[in-house]
Amino acid sequence: MDKYIGKRLDGRYEILETVGVGGMAVVYKAHDLMDDRIVAIKVLKSEYVGNEEFRRRFKNECKAIAVLDHPNIIKVYDVSFGDRIEYIVMEYIDGITLKEYIEQQKVIQWKDAVHFTVQILRALQHAHDKGIIHRDIKPQNIMLLADGTIKVTDFGIARFSRNTSHTFNSEQAIGSVHYISPEQASGEITDEKTDLYSVGVMLYEMLTGRLPFEADSAVSVAIMQMQSTPKMPREINPDIPEGLEQITMRAMQKNPAQRYQSAAEMLKDIDEFKRDPSIHFAYKYFVDETPTRVVDSMNKIKAAETSKPEPEPKKKKSNAIPMLAGIAFGVVLFIVAFILLVGWWTGWFNSSEKSTLDMPSLIGMTMEEAKSQYPDFEIVQETTRYDDAPKDEIVEQTPSEGTNVPKHQQVKVIISLGPKGDEMPDLAGKELAEAKSILNKMNVQYDIQERKDDETAKGSIISTQPTAGSSITKDTLVTLYVSLGPDTTTVTVPPVKGLSEEDAKRVLEKKGLKISQSETQSSDRPKGEVLDSSPKEGEEVAEGSTVKLYISSGKKAENKVDISVGLPNTSTPVYLKVYVGGIEQADLRSSELIPNVAREYNFTLSGTGTTTVTVRINTSSGGGFDDYVVYKVDFDQGKVTVVNQYPFDDPNKGESSKEPSSEPSSEPPETPDPTEDEEENLMDRIW
Repeated sequence: MDKYIGKRLDGRYEILETVGVGGMAVVYKAHDLMDDRIVAIKVLKSEYVGNEEFRRRFKNECKAIAVLDHPNIIKVYDVSFGDRIEYIVMEYIDGITLKEYIEQQKVIQWKDAVHFTVQILRALQHAHDKGIIHRDIKPQNIMLLADGTIKVTDFGIARFSRNTSHTFNSEQAIGSVHYISPEQASGEITDEKTDLYSVGVMLYEMLTGRLPFEADSAVSVAIMQMQSTPKMPREINPDIPEGLEQITMRAMQKNPAQRYQSAAEMLKDIDEFKRDPSIHFAYKYFVDETPTRVVDSMNKIKAAETSKPEPEPKKKKSNAIPMLAGIAFGVVLFIVAFILLVGWWTGWFNSSEKSTLDMPSLIGMTMEEAKSQYPDFEIVQETTRYDDAPKDEIVEQTPSEGTNVPKHQQVKVIISLGPKGDEMPDLAGKELAEAKSILNKMNVQYDIQERKDDETAKGSIISTQPTAGSSITKDTLVTLYVSLGPDTTTVTVPPVKGLSEEDAKRVLEKKGLKISQSETQSSDRPKGEVLDSSPKEGEEVAEGSTVKLYISSGKKAENKVDISVGLPNTSTPVYLKVYVGGIEQADLRSSELIPNVAREYNFTLSGTGTTTVTVRINTSSGGGFDDYVVYKVDFDQGKVTVVNQYPFDDPNKGESSKEPSSEPSSEPPETPDPTEDEEENLMDRIW
């Protein structure tokens, strides 16, 4: 298991898992505990922490990305350079590399390839405008999100374009061999057009599903980059529009002067192609930059050639021996050339002692980096000055680059103090909101660190870094140290629920807490009992904090409501059940009622608020009961309202009786005179 998994870097970044391993660094997924976000952390491998060359590249990546701010370039949040570990904290990208996508799709639809290329070019245009050349553009360094967004990563070997960008020693032909430009492969000057060549190679690969140059060794591929012409994309994939093929091949021209001169120029042609995919570009690649000179016409030259005297006839000799000698000479010449090329590539011939050296460019390096990389020179600081270059970088040197000088030549350099910016304001004692407003108006980035302080009010600024009066620019990250207030003792709010108000106050005061004005609330709990507290039981608060109690005011007084249920017009005995809020009230169940005699059924309810009362009826105490009448009862208003009335089906008559009334009937029911037998039977029931 990786030693960093589960650990915290600087107490802030909790390492969750490994997401990638590169040549000089390991990338982890981590949780930023301070900002509560997922980040990616690129950690320089431990075996390279002591290697100045790798440390220089790692720091260079930080410098490069720090000045970039573009939606298609990965963001950097934090950096750390220590003796034991160096890392960069970056935006976490949940996606795959463009290389993985190409391997999945084999051939990418040309519209998608154009969509990806446009985003890459916009990112490079931003970087080039900031003076940064990536120098390692390849699909492995391009992240692709699920929504099709592109993120350019890995500026580890990027250089500022104000450097003359020659490559020396271990930096010869730096980059990935399948995507490097011819000038990179030959160790010549690199500039913005170097990145555009690499974009052309990627576009070629996306459209055709194959690389323009492939061979058994990196050296062979590099030679092909310098000398060979790739197969035309439409020969591999005829579906590629001709205009897009032309754009691809112009970006891949061997001669930088014949390529697009900027990302903006290439974007312009892509925009024209998108508007009209059938477009044909009339590119002209020949540029004669040699001085004008007078030459004889082709006819005169040809005439001179034809006027030469014929050679004397010679005795015919065998052609075999000269032919074999020529072949042998050619083979030997090829082997010698190959050895020389490999020796140049690997630096075999760089180790020979020379009394004089070509002065390299130190521009863009720090003093430490320059002395480490070029020990054959005595490098001394002449002076400093404000410059657009980052602080501590070399901005000028004497002798200049390319001058032939003796070994151990003294080289005088001028060191940058960084851009001359605004003066850092004094924010100490100001509230955080005011401090943020001041820095926002200055267009300065800031970071907030909280700490306890006995003298500064909570939420106010204790101090800043850089300090007041320092020179700052829009690229300066200002740290605001904000007070959390004095370092106070905390206590846990004790449980007081269910206690009387007086007992609760005694418990809280014993804990060093104060009691604010209590608030009463109606409830089913006894009057004076504590219902809850704020802050709640178990919360940690500063000693001396105020606690609010919520006290029960007791149950609400109940009101009585009388209800009279009018009975149906029938002589059939009935039974009633009463439901309050859907629950049967057993004590209100009626005994047998004779409607013609009783006329109504009366009962009283007590309560608060509103409820629904349903009366159900049946002609048999053991049979099924039907809804008879539904009331809405408002106890607070003392009001009874009929919601629904249902007809009563008299089983003895075969037809419905009249509907019930919500009030007692004032008139006797209209019924036919009973027969003698019915009258006798009725009297027996009554008595």
